[in-house]
Amino acid sequence: MEYYFSPAPPEHQKREKAKARDLRKTQWWKNQIGRGICHYCEQKTKTSELTMDHLLPVVRGGKSDKRNCVPACKACNNEKGYKTLAEWTFEKNEGKPL
Repeated sequence: MEYYFSPAPPEHQKREKAKARDLRKTQWWKNQIGRGICHYCEQKTKTSELTMDHLLPVVRGGKSDKRNCVPACKACNNEKGYKTLAEWTFEKNEGKPL
């Protein structure tokens, strides 16, 4: 399934990616990954294998802040990509309502 959206301006994407790099250095983020749990699959994962995922992707206007960033295993993060959680869930359930 393809999704159409107008990407956020490049300036927004650049600014938010820089903010994400700074957020990764904070104690808050270290506590998040320290739990070693993927936000999506809820599997125990090595902290070195957890990545920062934006619930609302930066390319779609999302911000790099504590309300929009969650730890995700690389597999879930890659699978979700630029989709919203609703789109990804819908796709995983093959279009069937929950």
